[in-house]
This record gives sequence, C-alpha cells and structure tokens, in this order.
Amino acid sequence: MQDLERRAMRFLKSPRFVVSAVALCVIAVDQITKSLAEANLATHSVKLIGPLSLELVYNSGVAFSIGSGDTAVVTVVELLVIAGMILYVRRITTLGLATGFGMVIGGALGNICDRLFRNNHGSVIDFIHSGFWPTFNLADSAVVVGIVVILLASRSKG
Repeated sequence: MQDLERRAMRFLKSPRFVVSAVALCVIAVDQITKSLAEANLATHSVKLIGPLSLELVYNSGVAFSIGSGDTAVVTVVELLVIAGMILYVRRITTLGLATGFGMVIGGALGNICDRLFRNNHGSVIDFIHSGFWPTFNLADSAVVVGIVVILLASRSKG
C-alpha cells in the first residue's frame, strides 16, 4: 500500500500532472466567467471601481484585436502553437515551469473553446474593461501571468 501511495504522490507532484491540472482549472474558470458575462452583460455594462468595468465584447482577432475577421487563420495558428507547447511539456522538470505552461495552455484553450464551441461566429468573449487597455478575459490574463511565471521560473533555474 505504501508503494502505491508513494507512486500516487509522485504522480501528483509531476510536472505533467501540474500542467494538466492548472490548464483544466483555467479553462473551467474562464468558461464559467464567460457564460456569466454573456448572461448578465448582454444589455448593459457594470461599473466596478475607478476605470474598471465589466462590458461584453466579442473579439474575432487575437490580442488587441489583431487579425480580426481572419478567425479560421487565427484558430489554426493558435492550435499549432498549443500543440507545440504540449509537445514541449515532456521536457519540463520544475513545478514553476509546469504552472506557467499550464496557465498559458489553459488560457489559450479557453479562447479556442470560444471560437470552436460557442455560437459567436468564431469570436472570443471579452468582458473585463479597464478604459486604458483593450477589453480582455480571464484566459487572456492566464496567458500573460503564465508567461511571466515561465520567465521567472526559467531565470531562477539557470
């Protein structure tokens, strides 16, 4: 029994498991918040604090609406980048890198889910509006924070 427990704990601490678990959590939270945004922000925006508000926007491009209108091309490029990242996951040896890659992969897949499975003509749902930055969503935030985590984990490694 102890051997089984030891193997289970090793698996739960493995970088591949961490990448998968973090990615699945990001996708779940992202999709739930986007569903809530569609259900509650379709007719009006909600002012939060200072310049921050919640406002429903559909974005057919990528960051900063680059590539708007080229949804098929954007989707294929995103899928290729995600596939490359998933292949790279086998090389990850630290939990910091695993967490960062999980955030980036989860965020990217969260937006791909919008393009492929929601009836938004291939657009991504954005709803966090700051007034000084393009409107974004939690998947976008996960990608940015994940990249920062990867950079910090890479720097501390070597």
